[in-house]
Amino acid sequence: MINRLPYFPVAFLSLFLAHLPECDAGEPQIVTLWPEKAPGENKALPPEGEAPGGTKYVAGKTIYLVTNVSKPELAIYKPEPSKSTGAAVIICPGGGHNLLAYDLEGTEIAEWLNSIGITGIVLKYRVPFRNPEFKCEAALQDAQRAVSVVRAKAKELGIESSKIGILGFSAGGEVAARASLQYTERKYSKLDATDDVSCRPDFSVLIYPAYLVNKANVLLDELKPTADTPPTFLVHAWDDPVTPLSSLCLATELKKAGVSCELHLFALGGHGYGMRHVDGLPVTDWTSQAAVWLKKR
Repeated sequence: MINRLPYFPVAFLSLFLAHLPECDAGEPQIVTLWPEKAPGENKALPPEGEAPGGTKYVAGKTIYLVTNVSKPELAIYKPEPSKSTGAAVIICPGGGHNLLAYDLEGTEIAEWLNSIGITGIVLKYRVPFRNPEFKCEAALQDAQRAVSVVRAKAKELGIESSKIGILGFSAGGEVAARASLQYTERKYSKLDATDDVSCRPDFSVLIYPAYLVNKANVLLDELKPTADTPPTFLVHAWDDPVTPLSSLCLATELKKAGVSCELHLFALGGHGYGMRHVDGLPVTDWTSQAAVWLKKR
């Protein structure tokens, strides 16, 4: 079993606070999301950097955790031109809406996507949460804007505007799920022409998504799918303390709405493994099934 508990602020051993974690895909193109301040930003945060605390490991490797994000951005990693499928995936790392597991659930995923010909786009959304009544609010605003920005720049990025998906882990899974289920109403006022571009993802990949059910373990009312909800791929472990009912309930409602869905539920695995392989835990190899599903998209 690995990392069975939700994320808590911890530090990485490295001292380079100003640099992105390395990714074999090479240096990313950085795109800022908002022309000025993000919606509702009226309070200064400490400088962005590694979350304080002790070192944390997953599958024997340290992870880089970043917090105090007030200037959201996209880090765009492109595959080799000869491999490119024209598809892109916006990646939402997890971290309990307090921080972001930026390499474990971000740059490492971009590298894998590049290996199968997909542009990987890591979304550095705002953390910690601003609104205690709706912790996902700022992150959802960033995700909606991110889909529109990527679609508006599709030609420039060498991707197809009809092949833009979203992928999220844990709290980032909530962000991705809400972006897929609540795209008909932006959670911020229009700023510019970019907001005239659709923020609906073309497909959704949710890995151990969190916070989708209420205390009665029923899917939240505002997250009920419709026939126009994007096709969805779900992964969860039965022993995940961040309840697998988030995935099970969503899959059930997707079926009722007639939306294509693929659900992979494993007996063991806990929470927070990203895509790092662990012997004896097949859930950590979910990318093999996801690659086949993505190819069909």
